[in-house]
Amino acid sequence: MARDKPRLHECPGCGRFQTVPPLQSHEMARCHRCNGVLRRGHSNPLDHAAALTFAALVLLAIAFIQTLMTVQTAGIIHHTGLFGGPLELRNRGLWPLAIVVGFTTVVAPLLLLGGTLYVLLMLRLPRPPAHLRLVTRGLRWIAPWSMIEVLLLGSFVAYVKLQDLVQIGIGDALLALVVLTVVMTWLASLLDGDTIWEEMQRRGVVGPASNPARREMALPPGALSCHGCGLVQAPPTEHAPGCRRCGAALHRRKPNSLARTWALCLAAVVLYIPANYYPVLTVVQLGAGAPSTILGGVRELIEAKMWPLAALVFMASIAIPMLKLVGLGIMLVCVQTGNAARLRERTRLYRFVLIIGRWSMVDIFMESLLGALVQFGTVVTIEPGVGAVAFCAVVILTMFAAESFDPRLMWDAADNPGPRGAPADPAGLGQGAGTTL
Repeated sequence: MARDKPRLHECPGCGRFQTVPPLQSHEMARCHRCNGVLRRGHSNPLDHAAALTFAALVLLAIAFIQTLMTVQTAGIIHHTGLFGGPLELRNRGLWPLAIVVGFTTVVAPLLLLGGTLYVLLMLRLPRPPAHLRLVTRGLRWIAPWSMIEVLLLGSFVAYVKLQDLVQIGIGDALLALVVLTVVMTWLASLLDGDTIWEEMQRRGVVGPASNPARREMALPPGALSCHGCGLVQAPPTEHAPGCRRCGAALHRRKPNSLARTWALCLAAVVLYIPANYYPVLTVVQLGAGAPSTILGGVRELIEAKMWPLAALVFMASIAIPMLKLVGLGIMLVCVQTGNAARLRERTRLYRFVLIIGRWSMVDIFMESLLGALVQFGTVVTIEPGVGAVAFCAVVILTMFAAESFDPRLMWDAADNPGPRGAPADPAGLGQGAGTTL
């Protein structure tokens, strides 16, 4: 359903204010400065999203109660489900890892899908409850931590790695995860926060917040966009200190973005050393075996001539964390030096870093599944190691670092010769029209 009037957006990549016209289905509005996507158009997105969310919850329930994988050797059969990995990690004393795996594969997907369906159903009521705005704000923070698609890839890696050790079969839960990944990807492409917030505004859940997006009006001095719902509005006042639509605190840029990102990156660098030094996995077969580090595991896969799997593990466990740390370091230095070169490329790099970081969890999910499945005493046993805890911490810290960094600071620093990180266009003088495709 196309929107009934143009809306003003601040590009999250470069900070340029732009007017986006109503979009028809399959149309897309891009920033004319950094080429980032501002908005996509969809036909009847709320009804379609409700159906997809319900289907995803049914598939998630199937994945919860059915078997994920079954292994057999020496006449002994073991099987595990979604809860098997976290429980095995807890039993071995790796409770920080158990909490992360359990949250990202069970709790976060359930909260995300359940909360989304709740909001969509409540919006059908004659008088939707006012607390929907708090639920919607919460969904935005939960979404990056729902890692069903990463778990699916980790299950595939575990399946391939176990083929030479034991007889292995897939269960209904794994098939449900395949379909669930497709449905959740479809849902993410169909439903965005703007659609829900605008529907809440039409239904009176949030007040008719003033929007300076009328074409005949210039932006008011100091206009900014809310980090919670994206609404462009005048600066906060003593009587209205928060966002007029969602109630979140208003900031022109993410608070203390550079300091927080530096701190998180440095902590990740420090933990990257024990993550590669200590073993992440120990395979004991017929009483013989040795602990294996991340790089050692890649070497073993190469020696076993599992080239595609070795490349996948190398990319997820070594290349991606390093790329994130190096990429964030480059962006931080460029902000603090006011470097104006290749701003578009650096903005694209930031988007890539923000999206790709979660895929490093493939190795963690694989190890939790291997530990839960392969427990055959002296015949063959696989145990996750303490190095996996440090590596998981690196992944989480780099994800927080990417979320903390504000890419608009790169454009601000390039335009503003003053204090680094200060917004260069506080009055919205860069207002323009987005490019519609």
